[in-house]
Amino acid sequence: MAKILVADDAAFMRMRLSSILREIGHEVVEAENGQEAVEKYFADKPHLVLMDITMPEMDGIAAIEAIRSRDPAARVVVCSAMGQQSMVVRAIKAGARDFIVNPFEPERVKSAVAKSLGA
Repeated sequence: MAKILVADDAAFMRMRLSSILREIGHEVVEAENGQEAVEKYFADKPHLVLMDITMPEMDGIAAIEAIRSRDPAARVVVCSAMGQQSMVVRAIKAGARDFIVNPFEPERVKSAVAKSLGA
């Protein structure tokens, strides 16, 4: 299956997403903030990134922009508790392929991942 980078400052959310992804056979790499997500993206070359928006060091929007500036083909899905329309628009403009509002259902995560990976 795919290697997926999960970037979220909340350990519980990383654990929850990682569990869902591993359950369906994906390899998971984790990052605690946007800066670490950018570094791990280029070090680990994941097939997909699940990115929170509100994080320390560098927020998710800035991290998406940093990743896509060097890899325009990067696949990113935003997973955030912030369901605000302006954040959805900013994330999509920055290059996110999809947006999952937390609290999310495992089936919604699986569906967004499959869609983003082209499965």
